[in-house]
Amino acid sequence: MGPIQNYDDLPMNWVGDWAGRRAALTPHRVALYDSFTHESYTFQDLNERACRVGVYLTDVLGLRKGDVVTLICRNRIEPIDIYLACGKLGIILAPLSQRLKKPELDDLLARLQPGVLIHEHQFSELISALSLPASVRSVINIDDERNFFADVILKSEPREVNIPLAMNERCLYVHTGGTTAVPKICIVSYRQMVWNSFDILATGVVGLYRKVLITFPFFHVGGWNTFTPLLHAGITSVLMREFNPGLVLDLIHEGRVENFGAVEAMLQFLIAHPKFGETDFSGLKAITTAAAPCSKAVMQTFLDKGVPVSQTYGMTEAGPSNYAYIPRSDSFEDMLANSASIGTSMFHCDARIVDKESGREVKPGETGVLCLRSPHNFDGYLNDPARTDKIIRQDGWIYTGDLALQDADGLTYIQGRADNMFISGGENISPEEIELALMKHPAVAGAICAGVPDAKWGQAPVALVIFHAGKSVAEDELKAFCRDFLADYKVPKQIRPVAELPLTAVGKLNRNAVVA
Repeated sequence: MGPIQNYDDLPMNWVGDWAGRRAALTPHRVALYDSFTHESYTFQDLNERACRVGVYLTDVLGLRKGDVVTLICRNRIEPIDIYLACGKLGIILAPLSQRLKKPELDDLLARLQPGVLIHEHQFSELISALSLPASVRSVINIDDERNFFADVILKSEPREVNIPLAMNERCLYVHTGGTTAVPKICIVSYRQMVWNSFDILATGVVGLYRKVLITFPFFHVGGWNTFTPLLHAGITSVLMREFNPGLVLDLIHEGRVENFGAVEAMLQFLIAHPKFGETDFSGLKAITTAAAPCSKAVMQTFLDKGVPVSQTYGMTEAGPSNYAYIPRSDSFEDMLANSASIGTSMFHCDARIVDKESGREVKPGETGVLCLRSPHNFDGYLNDPARTDKIIRQDGWIYTGDLALQDADGLTYIQGRADNMFISGGENISPEEIELALMKHPAVAGAICAGVPDAKWGQAPVALVIFHAGKSVAEDELKAFCRDFLADYKVPKQIRPVAELPLTAVGKLNRNAVVA
């Protein structure tokens, strides 16, 4: 027969069978603690549940390899059961955000053409309003008054349903997007999930923790990007329905959590909660932040509790995990000194920063567009070759669209989005730079900026800010504060206080709402 040309194309029994392989290795170890029901499940439990769900998907619903199952549900054990069952069968799971509106969900469903739609009961009204494509054979409400999932699906006679799959076959369809077009659907292969886990573990992001809280939602790749490496490594996942700062603090106080990932806003919610001062943080070993660098003030608050905070960076298309700041000493001062840095690219990830116009690599200290290449790149956007060609460049480089620079020590700093920049009076302005300047003010908890039409300058910067509880600052004072950090043409023409910052349905800052 001769040597195999590409092992990623070779079907193997273990690919996708995460539950089965982990159960064979550590069957009686605790795999999951559900903070809502207070129930614990072993890896053997997870595998048996996945087998029962797999039997129902095949024997009752008639689903086969390559079929699509859509899911609208908060973080609970049933999505994990479905994810693990789909992995055994080569069924593609497409989690959808309950934050999306009917037109967005209708568009995604039309493009996904799922065979089954599974949802949580509390989203029944949303589901009933959707225009389901003809491909949908069944709509399953997992926790209605009949308790369908527990009393019907999990009562299926268990048998091993696993089939051999290749690493290059499709595991997930994950929607992502900004504010200017319909959501993109990322094709996530088993290869991407395996290598991402491997890179997280090899780089040392997870560490030697035994209990990790999942804070990111399962409609986002960040949820699966947390759960899958933990499962692969035999670490206990701690589950919560959705982010609840009081519950997080309770879990920390009870010693149930050693590590968790968060965006800075989550940490701010924890700090502001009445329980924060009385929480025992002695069992919490580390926090990992994502999405944007964590401010020094927030980081210092947790360092004062003895909890180190490390930065990470990634994007669904290129990772989802690509960069991590691994402290270069045991000193907390090291973390504070480099708090704005995302660190270095992960163990198995190439990175380079290129000039936006020429594509040539820039020198250290110069700003350019960050490009990434690794075995955990995605496989393009579903049925969208034009958008795929824009992001996957020659030789497999993913063009992130994020502006970055690398300093002389090899540390990388994100400077904003290339496509967020606007021109005012002939000058390029990055809104992120203005947002960071505003957030240096001790009263400002968050900021968003965009360029709005201006008769004199073409576009002018305008910002929205939210203040910390009990604090406020006059607009003129904030403008004066900004002048200490920004050139005059970058100082916002208007700064308006708001109760909350506008977000897109996938949780990103919505700059279009600033312009509107």
